[in-house]
Amino acid sequence: MTKNIGILVGSLRKESFSKKIAETFSKLFPEEYNVTFIHLDGLDMYNQDFDDVGPVPESLTAFREKMKSIDAVLFVTPEYNRSVPAVLKNALDVGSRPYGASVWDKKPAAIVSVSPGAISGFGANHHLRQSLVFLNMPTVQQPEAYLGNVTSMLNEDGTVTNENTLQFFQAITDSFVDLIQKNS
Repeated sequence: MTKNIGILVGSLRKESFSKKIAETFSKLFPEEYNVTFIHLDGLDMYNQDFDDVGPVPESLTAFREKMKSIDAVLFVTPEYNRSVPAVLKNALDVGSRPYGASVWDKKPAAIVSVSPGAISGFGANHHLRQSLVFLNMPTVQQPEAYLGNVTSMLNEDGTVTNENTLQFFQAITDSFVDLIQKNS
């Protein structure tokens, strides 16, 4: 059965390590899975007045409609100040409103945190997990995906070719696919 996977990257930077890692993950899903990058760079900051008083900006409406067509979400994010980047938190807030119409409810999720440092985005990974619990998104528990020292994983062209690293990425993807199938 075809599944639509949305990838949300928590970094807007053109040469983002998270984007490069997300590209690698996008190629590891089974053939019958459609993978789409959901871009967050044009998403207006959430303000409840949009939903209560109006008008709702087109970027919010388009994002919510796109996410309704997505069956599961892979989050790939750096860590900013021991937490989730604002652009990613904003996307969670936009999709969770208006109250009672969350686009996230019951959608399987996986989290990959990415960092050039040794702590591996641990804070962002766990802060994001807290939000996903509230949003009622079943999330891959094992293997945990904290990718530290990411610059040593990437070739000059931004690809990952180390076989052991790719096997680890495949194990994460396979666990995510199992979770998606269990929640279908």
